[in-house]
Amino acid sequence: MSDDPILDDLRGRIADSPFHSGFGLSVVDAEKGSVRLGWIARREHLNLQGLIHGGLLATLADVAMGLAVRTAIEPGRRHVTIELGVHYLRPATPGNVQAVGRVVRVGTQIAYAEADVRDGGDRLVARGSGTYSVTAPRA
Repeated sequence: MSDDPILDDLRGRIADSPFHSGFGLSVVDAEKGSVRLGWIARREHLNLQGLIHGGLLATLADVAMGLAVRTAIEPGRRHVTIELGVHYLRPATPGNVQAVGRVVRVGTQIAYAEADVRDGGDRLVARGSGTYSVTAPRA
């Protein structure tokens, strides 16, 4: 554990989620409104052209943005993706990949975030944007 409650919370959430931990995600850094994820793309993540499958890059961007929203909302509130857009900017090959999600705005019911996905050479391979429904705190 670190001395950072935001980072510890997100790392715990990832560890407790079979989907997220099975995907191989790690939370590299986090602060209110921003999250950096790490992921190692392997051979089984490739499409038929030998590149990282775009759906996996979209998933990485969505998780980074969603977790960034998580850091910016009050405990007890939930968030779910209601719109996701991804622009693929260059092919991505196996190896280290990072995604940085940033909150642009959190309102009372809707949040908007953006993400950059970069390969091991720090080249921008995809840019995402997402809209998230944010629920009221649980009673």
